[in-house]
Amino acid sequence: MYIFSLTGFKFKTSKAQKTKADQRKLRNEGGKVEMVHHHRYHQLRKGEEAVEEDVESHTLVLVCGNSGFYKRTRPKLLSLLFLSLLSCTLILAPQLFSSSSSTFSLLYSFGGESEGLVAEMDVNAPLCSSISNGTICCDRSSIRSDICFMKGDVRTNSASSSVFLYSSRNTNGFLDYASSPNEQSDDDEEVELRHEKIKPYTRKWETSVMDTIDELDLVLKKENSGDRHRCDVKHDVPAVFFSTGGYTGNVYHEFNDGILPLFITSQHLNKKVVFVILEYHSWWITKYGNILSHLSDYPPIDFSGDKRTHCFPEAIVGLRIHDELAVDSSLMEGNKSIRDFRNLLDRAYWPRISGLIQDEEKEAQLKLKEKLSLSPSVGISLETGKEEQKVQLKKPKMVILSRNGSRAITNEDSLVKMAKEIGFQVKVLRPDRTTELAKTYRELNSSDVMVGVHGAAMTHFLFVKPGSVFIQVVPLGTDWAAETYYGEPAKKLGLKYIGYRILPRESSLYDVYDRNDPVLRDPDSVNRKGWQFTKKIYLDGQNVRLDLRRFRKRLVRAYDYSVLKRKRHFDFQSQ
Repeated sequence: MYIFSLTGFKFKTSKAQKTKADQRKLRNEGGKVEMVHHHRYHQLRKGEEAVEEDVESHTLVLVCGNSGFYKRTRPKLLSLLFLSLLSCTLILAPQLFSSSSSTFSLLYSFGGESEGLVAEMDVNAPLCSSISNGTICCDRSSIRSDICFMKGDVRTNSASSSVFLYSSRNTNGFLDYASSPNEQSDDDEEVELRHEKIKPYTRKWETSVMDTIDELDLVLKKENSGDRHRCDVKHDVPAVFFSTGGYTGNVYHEFNDGILPLFITSQHLNKKVVFVILEYHSWWITKYGNILSHLSDYPPIDFSGDKRTHCFPEAIVGLRIHDELAVDSSLMEGNKSIRDFRNLLDRAYWPRISGLIQDEEKEAQLKLKEKLSLSPSVGISLETGKEEQKVQLKKPKMVILSRNGSRAITNEDSLVKMAKEIGFQVKVLRPDRTTELAKTYRELNSSDVMVGVHGAAMTHFLFVKPGSVFIQVVPLGTDWAAETYYGEPAKKLGLKYIGYRILPRESSLYDVYDRNDPVLRDPDSVNRKGWQFTKKIYLDGQNVRLDLRRFRKRLVRAYDYSVLKRKRHFDFQSQ
């Protein structure tokens, strides 16, 4: 194994040995932070061991640096030094002194991860931020997801669950890929020069769900073998491969694990991208079609269902993910943020919302004509009704996301009555998997306050305008999850977040367990027993009966804030 180095960077000519990430099942939500720490520590330890093994080996390690050549080897290998220096010089000389644009292409193709001096000097750039033609580069540094990049002649082969990249020769006659001498051949046999495997789903650490995700083989092959896989469909824009398997079907996971990472990964391509989907679901395309059409100008491809060979100039396999329902602007091109994602939702849903409004207006006019034809006196009552409607529209709007089954508010009717007495106009929504998202977006986008009990439906806070109020009712045993998955992300969006932590007496568990039982007094100790206890007791086995006198204080605070915000808005418009 030889290692060549330019300005301190080392490139191995042998194939990089892949190591399996240490994966552990997360059995409770509270264990995710510890999992991150463990995983990073474990990776560090493995890296240290690799260095130790290299030092102890008898392999000749040759470094070609700026200041000349030097060696690090055992005395008994001195006899090989001269030959090694000569080999290094013969390989690098044409490249180092060439004036062509591909001066360093050979060196960077060995690593397959960067291209040019700019990428080398930018120490803050993410892995694989720039790659040379004919290379595969995989960034496996994240606990959450792997992502691979392919550049050049990229072709799909769904029958073998593979994506092939066919290499080409550069102007200097060097191959733009990492290979070993014994792998190169002059005949037409297909030779694999590099082989990576990836499951393009963003819950890498969660073994149980990743075991259900389809795996892709990313294979770099010699140029002449490409004739055996001619293109059926040629694309002149990149592809992004991802899976809609796993937890798809749960709205939180659909946004957190899918839609938001898709925005993060593809938005910089300005819609000039084709989405290639593993575990394709027609209902998912229908549900999120409005959003997909604002991320891509092209119809998505069903990887398994479409047996044709699709050819692309580049491919991104897998998605980047930053945090729970969040976009880290410091990692985004142009400093895009979660607000930019919400603006995209606004653009995506407005055409449909506009159509709904027009349909409702037409329907109202038809009903009005029918009533007037039956009785002219109806016109007076209709005018009165319009005035009442105007009064209602001036009131702050509160939307309650109602739950059926566990974690339901059992005195919801009393809550609605109290909210109206305070001065709100109240709308109760019960979204399910079949609810059209544009309709939900319309209601929440026009709301001043959103109220709901911790659960996947709280993901809809993304539909609420920044500056509005989000009150999350936090049942026993869900403090950490409520804050991590919804509270913190809501604040990053710019919502006024209020977490209402219920008292034991507001939980249905209060009637089941003794007052001194840890289930009521120390939920954290129960959660530490494992995810199955959290799920059974606190998620599936608990309902909420709000102490309305206690909860009223939060609603009054939200009402006063909303009235003041509306007044400022109207004053600004009247100027």
